[in-house]
This record gives sequence, C-alpha cells and structure tokens, in this order.
Amino acid sequence: MRKIIISDSNCLPILSEIGELDILYKLYGQVYTTSEILNKFTGEIPSWIIVETITDSIRQSIIELKLAKEESSAIALALQSSNCTLIIEKPNVIIVAQKFNLPFIGILEILINAKLNGIITAIKPILEKLTTTNYQISKELELFILKEANE
Repeated sequence: MRKIIISDSNCLPILSEIGELDILYKLYGQVYTTSEILNKFTGEIPSWIIVETITDSIRQSIIELKLAKEESSAIALALQSSNCTLIIEKPNVIIVAQKFNLPFIGILEILINAKLNGIITAIKPILEKLTTTNYQISKELELFILKEANE
C-alpha cells in the first residue's frame, strides 16, 4: 500500500513561490490536501494534488479549538486516512500531530529526501530561494541540512 502524503497550508505555497512544487510530485506522485488549505493557495493547482473532503466535521471542529481551520483540516484528513504522512511546519501543528501519533515531515526533510533520491542535484540553491520567502532557517540548521544531504 502506497503512503498517502497530506500537505498543510505552508508547504504548497512556499514550494510554488520558489518554483519547486514539482519536487513533491517527483517524490510522492500525488499529494492530498483539503479545500480549506487550497483556499490559501494562489497558484495554479496541478492535477496531482488531490483535494479530499473531511468526513468527520465534528472532529475537525474540535481540533479547530487549538489550530486554524486549514491546519485542523490537514490533521482531520490524516486521522481519517490510513498509512499517511503529514507535511507540516508550524510548532503548534506538530504538537497536535504528535498527540494523535501522526507521522509528519517538513520541507527541509523533503529536500533531503529529494537530494538523496536523485530528484534534485543540490539543496543549497533551494535553501537560498527559501530565504527569499517568509521561511526562516538558521545558519546552524542550514549547515546540518547540507551535511545530511551530503553537500
């Protein structure tokens, strides 16, 4: 059974803004999300991004007591899906995902996986593009990422 990858509201716009959205397609084939998340996405939506509907709106409403509607929808979608991994970045969303024992990754881990799987040739240029967005990365973390990616 293939793993389902669910993106939150940060990953898609950031990778789209720097012209690297196709990394997700090359790594995972399809990426799932919700209409609440896509409402925040201003770019053209590729056909490999699948929009799913939340079946348990009560659960999502309860999660919304802790998180924004978009992030709540990603967590709710993960809870109704089996064999999934969330793409999340925000610390408060990570805390909720951990409480539900949901596996997750972030953009930087995606970049490492892309490099190690030969999808991209170098991470450093992408990290430089990330700094032109609102994505924050410390110099120490950048050095760690480059080391993990054998750069």
